[in-house]
Amino acid sequence: SAASPTPTFAGLRQVSDGWIKKYVLTYTMPDGSTYEYESASRKGPEAYRAELEAHARGESAASDAVCIVPQTPDGRLLLIREFRYPLNSWCVSLPAGLIDAGESLEEAVARELSEETGYRLRDDIAPAVRPLPQPGFSSTGLTEENVQVVFAQVEAAGKARPDSAELIEPFTVARADLRAFLDANQLPIGTRCQLILELLAI
Repeated sequence: SAASPTPTFAGLRQVSDGWIKKYVLTYTMPDGSTYEYESASRKGPEAYRAELEAHARGESAASDAVCIVPQTPDGRLLLIREFRYPLNSWCVSLPAGLIDAGESLEEAVARELSEETGYRLRDDIAPAVRPLPQPGFSSTGLTEENVQVVFAQVEAAGKARPDSAELIEPFTVARADLRAFLDANQLPIGTRCQLILELLAI
């Protein structure tokens, strides 16, 4: 079947700067009209434009961040409670973070685990990191950020070392207790974490 008519990317303008930048994207619609859409990105204008153009060509972008589903040697899931400033609340989450420039996926996983939880990847299991086939996008109506979810085999290795502004409390839940944990939880929870835990609870 023929592809549906697609808007054509016509440009972007940056309207605010900072760690998160706001943009207005301009598209030419299939009927020839112009449409503007607000979006946000951590990338500068050149990098963001290049990524948008790559998506139009069907090319996948490198992952911006990693989300880790860690399992301990006794089969428990390692989770975190983290204070999230945009919500002004503690939230239940999976360990996660941005992938640094030049860092491999496994290096990012190991660093984020150590910083946020004090756990490390097990070296007696290969592979200790199993990524999903492709990254997923955080919020396609807002940003182009994409996150690579990985399942990881981990073990305790010391104390967590979060940044000073990161308030994080690691904890574990037995897989058999996930249903009760999810039913009782009153804290906000990210959709990605929620869906993964719900599936593991089945």
